[in-house]
Amino acid sequence: MSRQTHTPLPVDELSIHIPEQALPFKTSDELSAFNGVLGQDRAVSAIQFGVAMNRPGYNVYVMGDSGTGRSSYVTEYLKSEAKRQESPSDWAYVNNFDNNREPKKLELSAGQGQKFKKDMEELVDQLLTTFPAAFEHPTYQQKKSLIDREFNHKYDRVIDGIEQAALKRNIAMYRDATSISFLPMKEGKAMEETEFAQLSEEERETFHENIHELEAQLNDALVPLPQWKRESTETLKKLNQDTINESVEPLFHPLEEKYQDLKDVLEYLKQMKHNLHRTVISELTEDRLLESREDSAKRLFLEETYVPNLIVSRSADAGAPVVYESHPNYANLFGRIEYTSEQGALVTHYRKICPGALHRANGGYLIVDAEKLLYEPFVWDALKRALSSRELKIESPYSEMGIISTTTLIPELIELDVKIILIGSRSTYYLLQDLDDDFNEMFRVLVDFDDHLPRSEEHMLAFARLLQSRCEEKGYAAIENLGVQRLIEHSARLAEDKRHLSARIGDLFELLAEAEFIRDMAKDKYINAQHISRALDAKEQRSGRIQKEIQDDIIDGTILIDTDGEAIGKINGLTVLSIGDSSFGAPARISATVYPGGRGIVDIEREANLGQNIHTKGVMILTGYLGHTYAQEFPLEVSASIAMEQSYGHVDGDSASLAEACALISALAHVPIHQSLAVTGSLSQYGEVQAVGGINEKIEGFFSICKARGLNGKQGVLIPASNVKHLVLKREVCDAVEAGEFHIYGIANIDQALEILMDKKAGQINKKGRFPRGSINYKVLERLRDIADIGKDEDHDDSDAKSRTDAQT
Repeated sequence: MSRQTHTPLPVDELSIHIPEQALPFKTSDELSAFNGVLGQDRAVSAIQFGVAMNRPGYNVYVMGDSGTGRSSYVTEYLKSEAKRQESPSDWAYVNNFDNNREPKKLELSAGQGQKFKKDMEELVDQLLTTFPAAFEHPTYQQKKSLIDREFNHKYDRVIDGIEQAALKRNIAMYRDATSISFLPMKEGKAMEETEFAQLSEEERETFHENIHELEAQLNDALVPLPQWKRESTETLKKLNQDTINESVEPLFHPLEEKYQDLKDVLEYLKQMKHNLHRTVISELTEDRLLESREDSAKRLFLEETYVPNLIVSRSADAGAPVVYESHPNYANLFGRIEYTSEQGALVTHYRKICPGALHRANGGYLIVDAEKLLYEPFVWDALKRALSSRELKIESPYSEMGIISTTTLIPELIELDVKIILIGSRSTYYLLQDLDDDFNEMFRVLVDFDDHLPRSEEHMLAFARLLQSRCEEKGYAAIENLGVQRLIEHSARLAEDKRHLSARIGDLFELLAEAEFIRDMAKDKYINAQHISRALDAKEQRSGRIQKEIQDDIIDGTILIDTDGEAIGKINGLTVLSIGDSSFGAPARISATVYPGGRGIVDIEREANLGQNIHTKGVMILTGYLGHTYAQEFPLEVSASIAMEQSYGHVDGDSASLAEACALISALAHVPIHQSLAVTGSLSQYGEVQAVGGINEKIEGFFSICKARGLNGKQGVLIPASNVKHLVLKREVCDAVEAGEFHIYGIANIDQALEILMDKKAGQINKKGRFPRGSINYKVLERLRDIADIGKDEDHDDSDAKSRTDAQT
């Protein structure tokens, strides 16, 4: 009957067809390599603009699906552009001799950083060679001895005068290292204590008076002694300074001439020379009481005091830097300050400053994954501050929170000139736009990579060239023409549209690698279509455990799905299950029951908190459809329950709304539905059938059940007509359709679906608002009218009962 009046889709519409002239080669090695990115003209134009626009705020956000080649293309393009640009400056931190907690920056032209560092390391070697040798030179020793002699001469002259005065009074004067003492004399010899005791009291008193007078004279004579010592020390200090200056001047003069055009370097060399006076005396001389340091310790001290910390170094011809930071936490982006433990305390100095990705990318481009960046604490706000101020600050965000209380460094700020390239998803981009007002001001360039491209002959040939480029890059064998066609077919399937190719080239490259492995195992010369198909089958098998279990449960009757016979109020819906990177179709029984009442259509999934928002919307649209189609002359007084049987998880999507409507109409009209057919599609309130997703997997899921039970020529699926252009079905499904063992119908409205499912005319409403007698819609209308009449009778009985009660009262 009506099923025969609706023609199934021909096999030509179930997959793609590639003209012979589109791929004019036998094997892909006949093609030239492909450079660039496939079919992303809009994105290419945007990245070119973003890189060329050298103004603040024109940072770039690259969005699109992973695997579209966005990261690799952007990186390669930036590198090619960066080579034509000048190399930015080298940066170093040096000691601040006035305040070692605030190291100073040095900016040098590209390539000079390493040279300056090497010069300072050689200077350290020269200092170690020069000192203490300069203080051991005879000329220095003579001048030092002269200073010592002058001081000693003044001191000795005072002491000699006091000694002569003592001798005149018959008193001997004795000197040792720390004191001067006086003793009485007799006959030119110092008296012993026993002899002194035998003297008369008058003689002893006279001696004491003389001693007191001599001590007073000595004290008076030695009053200038501190002044003599200071003068001697100052003279020795000046001698040391002159000696140091004479020794280091030949070392610094070539450096000052070499870096005469760099003001900051000259200033640092000047401060270094001034600081060397203290360092040489305290660290490099041998005339200290403590044992002198080992040469290695001296070298380490000099390096940690004078050698610059070169945090960014480039070659003069390197071009602008292109840096990708895979782990953009705070330290990796902005740098950090390291510490060492000395006697239990954490200490640091300017050579412990470590650069971050922003330092390395300064003057060039920094590529960061947006999602990774936003996951890290403190990073996003700090990056915005740096871009806004155009200054790069090294600090620990935890110190502001009081987590770290150790004294740290405050390095001088470095000027920041960098273009940030964020790579992320569309959802992240729109989220930042909505929640962060600064984002639009700082990232004004959007590079949007399409997830598919038109399947034109130009693009198919370019796709073949791209595959050949991959083969050459990885050392794969070339691909036969049919193998390329098979890859194009799979690409269209990934795009879910026979008119397009998927832009997710990464997935196809993975498939190509697995096909090459199979080819190598088979010792074939080229990659062919069989290798591609076997690779796809192998991947499906690896991830197909759950699909196989569901199919087994359906076949053995655990999950109730009929593929033959008829039933009222029951229909086979089509669903798609996604697990990881794989998805597969699985049929599900949808049932509907109808009874008098005013509850309307009850969605059991929603009542059980299993139906999600979109699924609930689809069920609610059924009420609108029933009311518009049947309830124009009487109220829609009906109670109905719809359920997806043996479904115990969350259900979402409106692709089951057509099947639910057919099951409901079957229950209302009491007309059975062919269980050999399955249905998918979204229904509008006017009965139009709308496109749904996952159409290929849904068809193949039901086909696999029918095939396992045995194809009988009656089985098939109903899909929206607007989904026909999305069909890229497996070969086995196309073969079954071609043999007449399986059928696929494209339908535009619910009436077409009803006629195919029930083998009856749906019936079109006439000018009088009536459906043809005996049609499906006529039976539905009459059933709804009967239910509405039952509701009226119940209301009338309730009204009569109420009236009798009122009268009695």
